[in-house]
Amino acid sequence: MKLVVAATAPFGAAVLERLAERHEIELLVTRPDRPRGRGRKLGSPPAKQAAERLGIPVEQPERLETAPGTAPVVVVCAYGSFIPADLLDERLWLNVHPSLLPRWRGAAPVERAIMAGDAETGVTIHRTTAQLDAGPIAAQRGFPIGPDDDAGVVYERTAMVAVELLDESLPGPSFVPQPDEGATYAEKITAADRELDWSRPAEEIVNRVRALSPHIGARGVVGGRVLTVWRARPAGPDSVLVEDGVELLEVQPEGRRRMSAAEYLRGLRS
Repeated sequence: MKLVVAATAPFGAAVLERLAERHEIELLVTRPDRPRGRGRKLGSPPAKQAAERLGIPVEQPERLETAPGTAPVVVVCAYGSFIPADLLDERLWLNVHPSLLPRWRGAAPVERAIMAGDAETGVTIHRTTAQLDAGPIAAQRGFPIGPDDDAGVVYERTAMVAVELLDESLPGPSFVPQPDEGATYAEKITAADRELDWSRPAEEIVNRVRALSPHIGARGVVGGRVLTVWRARPAGPDSVLVEDGVELLEVQPEGRRRMSAAEYLRGLRS
């Protein structure tokens, strides 16, 4: 089936790559290149990078003012830009959302689910509407979040499930109204969300680390030094690097690479 895809973030790129294996992607619509990193060099969105590898045409409007391409369906996945209501009325726009809507509508559903200690998440395919992630549902499937799963693992699983659900839904989806009861909102991750408060319960701290790994990173002061913590678990009798009941398994000192706790401690002693 011919599709247009609107995607920007890594999750959108992963879905785009999988869709391209089984559908004709007429066009990718993504956000403009932006300055990135310490050098503030212009960088392409992950979805654009994927499209270029696959030979898919790309458009990057600052604002989406005209309907993209000619395909009858636009698949929206982590696009991150406003879609005018008149364009939504012109054809079918299907949004891929990595949560079991109406739980975790919004920008960071995977991260917020892990932070909250949810035992399950999933993918919802729904009609894109003007109201945030509130459109009628075409398909939905859940799966468990393992106790050691980080956001990278969950995003990879959601990308696979998303394409399976799209295959089931296309080309003629039927829709069920989405309830508002049970709705929660996944706010965008901020700098404050990254900060580890060692006074909080160990499980809560570990969940925050899992939620922000491997793409953002949680930060805390350990022994007077600021570390980004990439992997952690509740401390046990054989723990090596411990902070208030939490064993730090993989860390990154400021200005250095990621390393195991054992390697970090060896560096302190040398």
